[in-house]
Amino acid sequence: MATKETTKKSAPKKASAKSAVKSDVISKLRIRVRAYEYKILDLSVKQIIDTALRYDAKVEGPIPLPTEIKKYTVNRSSFVYKNAREQFEMRIHKRVIDILNPTPKIMEALTNLSLPSGVNIDVKII
Repeated sequence: MATKETTKKSAPKKASAKSAVKSDVISKLRIRVRAYEYKILDLSVKQIIDTALRYDAKVEGPIPLPTEIKKYTVNRSSFVYKNAREQFEMRIHKRVIDILNPTPKIMEALTNLSLPSGVNIDVKII
């Protein structure tokens, strides 16, 4: 009977896998928009997306994030009626927009946008 020879094959080197990952890295511009009124927020998000699409950028979003609700309880009376209270709340609506591979033209166009007051914008490069 003939005997079979078995040889161990070496595993692929991890260094080549790391170099492949580095070449596939995509830069991303993450814009986080916050406002108290959702109508104004949606209008400003639409304006940001239209500006990005005008320069042929790939846009992901808008992704709605959970609404942050801050509640405040206040006494109606200062002295006698301690059980009479009022509650007030502030709702902060949030959206996230990702722009893949932004060019300097897109960055300049987004900085020159005039958005309504009451809209907060945070920009991060990932």
